[in-house]
Amino acid sequence: MAMILLTLVVLVAGYAVRIYSQTKTAVDKTYDPVSAKAATTSDITGKKPISILLMGTDTGEFGREYKGNTDTMIVVTINPKTKKTTMTSIPRDTLAQIVDGNGAAAQKINAAYNANGNEAAMKTVEKLLNIPINYYVTVNMAGLEKIVNAVGGIDVNVAFTWSDSYAGKYTFTKGPMHLNGAQALAYARMRHSDPQGDYGRQKRQREVITQIVKKLLSTKSLGNYSTLMDSLSSSMRTNLKFDDMVAIGEKYAACIKNVSQATLQGLGVYINDASYQVPTTKELQKVSDNIRTQLGLEKTTLDNYNTKQNAYNTANGFNWNDGYNPVYTLYSSDGTAAATSTYNDDGTTVTTTGGNTTGTTPGVGGPGY
Repeated sequence: MAMILLTLVVLVAGYAVRIYSQTKTAVDKTYDPVSAKAATTSDITGKKPISILLMGTDTGEFGREYKGNTDTMIVVTINPKTKKTTMTSIPRDTLAQIVDGNGAAAQKINAAYNANGNEAAMKTVEKLLNIPINYYVTVNMAGLEKIVNAVGGIDVNVAFTWSDSYAGKYTFTKGPMHLNGAQALAYARMRHSDPQGDYGRQKRQREVITQIVKKLLSTKSLGNYSTLMDSLSSSMRTNLKFDDMVAIGEKYAACIKNVSQATLQGLGVYINDASYQVPTTKELQKVSDNIRTQLGLEKTTLDNYNTKQNAYNTANGFNWNDGYNPVYTLYSSDGTAAATSTYNDDGTTVTTTGGNTTGTTPGVGGPGY
């Protein structure tokens, strides 16, 4: 949901003066700090780079007992010196050490949010790439559907014909299509029928949000402003305050016009009978270097859970050139097969010992999204 942030900036910065009270009231409802030490005033000065973790959850409402997973995770950097915004997608199945406040467990990165919310997701991404995350924006899937309906639907260009095998009622035919909210949600979520898997889904998600932005920027969209803001306020959470968003719109406007996109690439593997994406150490280092450079930070050599696991696997004969889902082993610090904890969709813990799973793994199965 990377363009959600840009959408919000357009809405807040562009319309705040005209309907200030309504805008501020809606945005205030989205504010959710990740710690008790949240800043009381905005430190977005327009002089230094900032980073934002954008996440899309697979649930419909934030108040549900079932938190769900963040099936979209994108690191955004905004640099006022280079006047550039970068968006780096992190695939949902990427192996990571989840930092949840109760130690750390190896799992798919989309389970960090399930483990301990936005704070765990931010800390997990920071540890994976050795980068600072200043802010987050989380949008649930129901919010996407509401926003598309509020703008009167969107137009997309379907790359290939397919049917939604889970909802069972939508067929997407190759070529131009107009989608309502429910169709757009199905279009953005599917991955199993896409030849590119999750990478193809990321492209469709960016297409959907780009089309939403185009509709928002049209003159007739202003008439639906109240509906749009209500949709965002009920479907989004962020530690950006109203003044922060206004500051981004005013002081980083030139950066937002120059957006580049990248993806952390991984090798498809099996860990404990579940499919994962495991980036090579070289790929992790490249992405870390790129993001740190955009943030005006010096490059540093990665030395974390992922690089150590890669080294252990390489030393034990893992074939990085095998494109047919090879088995990747998790090791303890002494080089023996590790016992790890994972998370179910309902937040309960599953123990994995010596490479054999004794429960289920989140993100595998379900509605395929």
